[in-house]
Amino acid sequence: MSAEPAIVGGAAASDLLAAGLLGAHVRGLRKARGLTLVQLATATELSHPFLSQLERGLAQPSLGSLRRIAVALGTSPLELIAAAEAPTADVPATEVHRGAGGDLEADFAVGSGRLLAHPVRPFHPMVYAADNTAPGDYFAHAEDEFSYVLDGRVCLDLDGEVTELGVGDASYYAGGVAHRTWSADGAPFRLLIVKQRPPHSAATD
Repeated sequence: MSAEPAIVGGAAASDLLAAGLLGAHVRGLRKARGLTLVQLATATELSHPFLSQLERGLAQPSLGSLRRIAVALGTSPLELIAAAEAPTADVPATEVHRGAGGDLEADFAVGSGRLLAHPVRPFHPMVYAADNTAPGDYFAHAEDEFSYVLDGRVCLDLDGEVTELGVGDASYYAGGVAHRTWSADGAPFRLLIVKQRPPHSAATD
C-alpha cells in the first residue's frame, strides 16, 4: 500500500475547510457504501492511517489517490472535489451556468467533466469530454445515470453489450450496471451526463 502523509497543519483556513469537507464527504460516502476503512484501504491500495487522516481533514490526497478513492466509492474525482469546494449552506433556489468558465472542471472517468449544478442537488448534470480510443476499465456505481451524445460518435459498453451512438442519441442505465465509453471513430466526443447524487451518511465510526 502507498501512504501519502500530506498533513495540512500549516495550510490556510480555506484549505483546512476544503480538506475537512472532502474528508467528511469521503467518510459519509464510505459509510453509505457499507465499507470499513480497512476495506477502502484494500480497494484503493492506500494505507489505513492515511485514509483515516484524510477523513478527519488532516491530509489531502494527490489526484492519483483521489481517483483511486473515487473508483472504490463508485463516484468520480469531479464529484469529490465539488463536495469539498461547495458547502451545503446558502444553496440558491436557481442556477444559471454560462458556457465560458465559472464551473468546476476536473477528471471524470478517462476524460474531463464540467459540473453544471451545485453538488448537493439530487442530480449531477455534467458535460463529459474525452478522446480515448480504447475501452479502458468499467465503471459501476449504485446510482442511475443518463447520457446524451453532444458531439462525436461513441461506443457505449453496458455490462458487455456494446452500442454505437451518434449525436442526439441517448441512453439510461440503472445503478449497478458496469459501463464504459470510447470514441467510435478516433475523434473526440462529448456527452451530457446526468447522474444521481451519491448518498451521504452522517454515521460515525
